[in-house]
Amino acid sequence: MISKAVHGSNTLGALRYLFGPGKANEHTDPHIVASWDGFVPDPGRDPAATLEQVRDALDLHVVQYGRKINNHVYHRMIRADPGDRILGDEDWAAIARRVMSAAGIAPDGDEDACRWVAVRHADDHVHILATVVRADLKQARLRGDQYRVEAELTRIEREYKLADLSDTRTREYRDAIPRRAKGSELRKAQRLGREGTDRDRLRAAVRQALVGAVDEEEFTVRLAAKGVLLGVRRAPSGDVTGYKFALSNGDGGGPVWFSGSKLAADLTQPQIQARFGLGVDRPARSAPDPRVRLVAGRHRASTTVERAYSAFVDGQDVARAEAVIRGGLEVLDALATTSPTLSRKEVHQAARALECTRIAHTRAAGADLRAMRSAARELLYAGPATSRGEDGTAAATILTSLVLLAIVIAKWHAARGHRHQAEAAHAAAGHLRAAYSRHAAKPLAHLDLEGRHLPAAVRDRQEAALRRVLPADQAARLLTEDGWAALAATLAEAVAAGHDPTTLLTQAAGRRELVTADSPAAVLTWRIRRSARLPAPAQTVTQEELRTAAARSRGTTGRPTAPAVTATVQPSRQPAPPAPGAGRPRR
Repeated sequence: MISKAVHGSNTLGALRYLFGPGKANEHTDPHIVASWDGFVPDPGRDPAATLEQVRDALDLHVVQYGRKINNHVYHRMIRADPGDRILGDEDWAAIARRVMSAAGIAPDGDEDACRWVAVRHADDHVHILATVVRADLKQARLRGDQYRVEAELTRIEREYKLADLSDTRTREYRDAIPRRAKGSELRKAQRLGREGTDRDRLRAAVRQALVGAVDEEEFTVRLAAKGVLLGVRRAPSGDVTGYKFALSNGDGGGPVWFSGSKLAADLTQPQIQARFGLGVDRPARSAPDPRVRLVAGRHRASTTVERAYSAFVDGQDVARAEAVIRGGLEVLDALATTSPTLSRKEVHQAARALECTRIAHTRAAGADLRAMRSAARELLYAGPATSRGEDGTAAATILTSLVLLAIVIAKWHAARGHRHQAEAAHAAAGHLRAAYSRHAAKPLAHLDLEGRHLPAAVRDRQEAALRRVLPADQAARLLTEDGWAALAATLAEAVAAGHDPTTLLTQAAGRRELVTADSPAAVLTWRIRRSARLPAPAQTVTQEELRTAAARSRGTTGRPTAPAVTATVQPSRQPAPPAPGAGRPRR
């Protein structure tokens, strides 16, 4: 079950919504299932009862209070999991009474408690409307009500055997969702014209400072560079017991501190120190050319991400899955920090969505997390990228790998019934697709034009190689894709550079998750270009031809391809560059 409370000042307006048809006529048979005394008139069952009568009964103590009260209406919704059995009115009435007691609205045995009604207008949820003035004309003590309600709902789930939420593993997925901002935080952000709340901005900044950091010293320096204050809590013995964070560029009212646990379950001091304890792998040598180092770093990170797919194959190793999700989040934050403006916002939003797919209370597998953190560190220290030439194709390559990672995470959660986590992973994949299309559209348009003007004999040889490697049904599907021409052009380039197309296709197709790709042809294209170290597609077509191709491109991860246009373009015959040296990230 999930529950959320909102506050307002219009009792009659809230009742009109609850007993009305809803925004899309989704409210059916609205009626009261419980109330503070069991005798409140029910407009849903008694034609003579009116909403004004219910309003007057609920607001009685508010009127008697004699002074204006801001947000005297307490409105809480309780929704069952989609997989739960349908509960009856009596069940919802009992649940409503327990929730009102836990919230502090109507504690058990308190004769002076606040007034409330529970309205049901759908099978899977109930709304509770209360006013916050008690019969003794004191205001209810509601501080911390959300935590008390969630604890009570957990007990209710166990007793009613709902969605197997008594299983501690399910709690791990729910607890991993980042802490939501409170209403006051949302109002402050709106008042100041900020895109996100201080809590959300702070959580993103702390995560970005943590990317690939090797120790607390480096972490602290990065936090300061991002305008984040770090506070360390210590026990009387001097031992560190926790971290707290605040933004230094506040609104003049002084820093607002959040403990790590109030930001996210994996940003506590013990969890952060555990990451430092894993260390990171550092390449032995550094390529002299910064652009070569940047491209090589993205290609190596792409390979690391693809190797991580295996963590989700059997579905039983939760520790490996959590390691890859945490590491993937660091890779995304590193990529967002170093990406050009063209795709930075989409990658950042993908990272924020992937936060909601984590698994709390699970110790991540060290080797997998270390590998992903090492890739993230290399991305960060390779420096900022542009959207042109080799930088753009390298970005398209790693974004392709990250899209597939988000897809396998979504499938993994969906198989376990974690609907919210699966939706978050799909949202991350959507943002990554948008970022990918911005980098891939032009190079794939060039490759498509090259491929469509290859000699027939060359294309036949590439098709024969494809049929030798892939199963018949997969090969047939791929050959009908718009992206096949770009793949054929890439294979022709690889052959000209001295590579065997069958070997390249076998290696590229064997890296798993080809079947779940939106376009296997696009995935194979980028994998082969990476393996063969092919240069960025030669831009040998005119701008008019390119615009024609790009205008008809579908612009998604699977198919940012273009149809044939009238132009004579030969495959690139540039020799493959030497393998870049493994760059040693700077400290």
